Amino acid sequence: MTSETSAARAEGDRILSIDVVRGMAVLGILLMNIVAMGLPTYAYINPIYGGGTEGADFWTWAVNNVFADGKMRALFTMLFGASAVLIAGRAESGAGLGPVQTHYRRLFWMFVIGMIHAYFFFLGDILVTYALAGALVFPFRRLDPRLLIGLGGALLAALFLWHLSDAGQMKALLAAATAPGADEAARTAWAQASQGFVAPPGFSERETALFRGGFLEALEARAQVALLLQLTIPFDAGPEAIGQMLIGMGLFRLGFFSLGWSTRAYVIMIVIGYALAAPFAALQAGLIHAAGFEPVRTHELMVWQSITRPFIALAHASVLLLIVRAGLFRGLVSRLEAAGRMAFTNYLMTSVITSLVFCGYGLGLYGHLSRAEQLWVVAGVWALILLWSRPWLAHFRYGPLEWIWRSLVQWKRQPFRKATA
Repeated sequence: MTSETSAARAEGDRILSIDVVRGMAVLGILLMNIVAMGLPTYAYINPIYGGGTEGADFWTWAVNNVFADGKMRALFTMLFGASAVLIAGRAESGAGLGPVQTHYRRLFWMFVIGMIHAYFFFLGDILVTYALAGALVFPFRRLDPRLLIGLGGALLAALFLWHLSDAGQMKALLAAATAPGADEAARTAWAQASQGFVAPPGFSERETALFRGGFLEALEARAQVALLLQLTIPFDAGPEAIGQMLIGMGLFRLGFFSLGWSTRAYVIMIVIGYALAAPFAALQAGLIHAAGFEPVRTHELMVWQSITRPFIALAHASVLLLIVRAGLFRGLVSRLEAAGRMAFTNYLMTSVITSLVFCGYGLGLYGHLSRAEQLWVVAGVWALILLWSRPWLAHFRYGPLEWIWRSLVQWKRQPFRKATA
């Protein structure tokens, strides 16, 4: 076994480099999720609705907007596509359930757990989207990897054009609704069409009051938004996830996530992401700030910014993959690898912790922390994930929720504790 292969491989048939990148993604996604966890929902879309737009709060928004918003989710989604191919391959060579049964049983239980997660802990759950999108992409896993990437890119390009057209229609509806003598029908059409990025009057205040209340009040607030987000899956989150999963499948089969590319190829990906895509994203962020975060203009510019998501996401991954290849920062890499192996547990555990931090049945900090102040919560959760994941895996085969998930898929109790010498 070459040194590079041993660097990519971890315990058993796991691929260390994939787990390391997944660990980074599960940490990075909290940079954006924390906003929806502790501030009014529309603050995630536009900081004028909460969190602050000046000083440290502005720079927190700006840096996250360029390097994290949509990028960490894109990376997480690509890794889900890669894992679907990897797990199907293992199932084909095993003696238990076949790849189709394994995949769709996994998705069924992911959907069930995701629904519980969305309504009881975090309204921005991604598991339901993954379950639905994953069911559609699985039959394509055997296509030529370059065709998979091409199909995924084409779907994302079509989604971008649809959003761009939608942004133009929003401007026209706003002009009609605010024109002198505009009738009630025009104002109603604008109010309904703009719900995705313009907060209805009093919405944020009602939402804040509910989240600062008891468990049932928080459940009411969470359910309202979670249902709205889930209804958009077929039109927005779903196609984006499908496109990114297809790209992830193709990249995995081309060896991207398992250190199969040359160092030069990874460097090219870093240059594309950081020297081309990131400056373009930063330009859009600057234009948003110059427009005073006006909602319609912000919506339009964020549509343009969405082009950069996969490129910046893959630049992040490329940097980390080169670190793994070079054998640098071994302690940190080891902890990221453990965090990635327990990504399912860590993702859901993060929501449980933050619900107790922000909701009224816990510390009740909802709406009290600015964007910059929320980073202290992020740092605390990151520290916990990095500190506990590796010691846990020293004694157990899987994270606790990974073990439950596996046992449900196999419909029998799976081995949990590691054998002791």
